[in-house]
Amino acid sequence: MVPPSLRAPLRHGTPYGGWVSGTGAATAARERVWRPAGPLDLGLTVGHLRRGGLDPCFRRTRDGAVWRASRTPAGVGVVRLAARPAEGSVHATAWGDGGDWLLDRVPDLLGAQDDPSAFDPGGSRLLRDAHRRHAGLRIGRTGLVMESLVPAILEQRVTTGEAYRAWRELVVRYGTPVHGGLHAPPAARDWARIPSWEWHRAGVDGKRSAAVVRAARLAPRLEQASVLPPAEAVARLTSVPGIGLWTAAETLQRSNGDTDAVSVGDLHLPNSVGWALAGRERSDDEQMLELLEPYRPHRYRACRLILLSSGAAPRRAPRYAPLDISRF
Repeated sequence: MVPPSLRAPLRHGTPYGGWVSGTGAATAARERVWRPAGPLDLGLTVGHLRRGGLDPCFRRTRDGAVWRASRTPAGVGVVRLAARPAEGSVHATAWGDGGDWLLDRVPDLLGAQDDPSAFDPGGSRLLRDAHRRHAGLRIGRTGLVMESLVPAILEQRVTTGEAYRAWRELVVRYGTPVHGGLHAPPAARDWARIPSWEWHRAGVDGKRSAAVVRAARLAPRLEQASVLPPAEAVARLTSVPGIGLWTAAETLQRSNGDTDAVSVGDLHLPNSVGWALAGRERSDDEQMLELLEPYRPHRYRACRLILLSSGAAPRRAPRYAPLDISRF
């Protein structure tokens, strides 16, 4: 059921900057239009926010529009984004108490603060070609730390399928149903109150659930990381037991739009980077960072372009086995 706050008529935003407000005082949604300065691939730019094909917080419809449900500082909200290339614009529609907050941050979400022209692919033909083919890729920022931190913790040391299932089940069970059949993630206090057996039921072991609970109890302090310089933001997140460099990077890539955050500790990324940039089938984190060093402060962009270009190294190791938490 859609909460009353999302069914009631909502206030309209006012025009400012590159925005054009919606019209009609009785409409149930607020609408604005944003015109990016350069090419924008909507799906590519926001697609990395999706946690699996059945993510209850994210949906892409047949018309190409992207729907996202979030829990913002102003409350729960839903935003629908529709690109209109012929007009060079993105039309945003929002519902809920957090609707204005989401609309205000659509430019940031779509990479208004990102400057891909500053990326120098150097002598890498693969990166040069990928940068040209994916000219519409922007590294955007949500401004919401917990929204990206919790699923990143759930993805530690397990297969993506396991992590996506856990995220889906916990969000549907403890989140908020909103407009369009989506669910907003649970509030921090609700993450902290999930019983141990429900974590177990969702396939989440004690180490990961404990890390989520610790983060939830420190949520106000962790949310401040969204406006901190990169090194301080990493230090803020990794001060919490159970949150390491990989989890911090995966979070800040999304919440802060950090174009330089490298997912150190990833199972496959070092091999992909090594294969793409040096032709090596096997690489470790140290070798990966050495290869990426020339691309500062766009090392994360370089990684995205490598993965988008099928630059993954041949996988010769056994597949990572799903975690059987019944042993814990």
